Amino acid sequence: QVQLVESGGGLVQAGGSLRLSCAASGGTFRYLAMGWFRQAPGKEREFVAAIVWSGGSTYYADSVKGRFTISRDNAKNTVFLQMNSLKPEDTAVYYCAARSLTAATNARDYNYWGQGTQVTVSS
Repeated sequence: QVQLVESGGGLVQAGGSLRLSCAASGGTFRYLAMGWFRQAPGKEREFVAAIVWSGGSTYYADSVKGRFTISRDNAKNTVFLQMNSLKPEDTAVYYCAARSLTAATNARDYNYWGQGTQVTVSS
């Protein structure tokens, strides 16, 4: 059973940056593809970014491409989401998710989820 714990959320002004972290335990991290999703109040959970088990390929939602960067440190069992040029519309609870090997953009394809971390961007 894989456990995921997110951290790094908070309140930031528009144009600012935040770095989210997701620490994994209970599984073989280097064989897991990792994803970040977000859910704003009254909206469905949406894909943000994903990275394959090796870190060799990354995927991004169009809304964050060029502003967000996903990365991973397999030695530390941690995946990161660097968020730059934040906008008020980025405000949401951000969730870390894991699945075996290959990345996916559909939340239903992920087996493990963290509890989420709140990101609030003020205008």
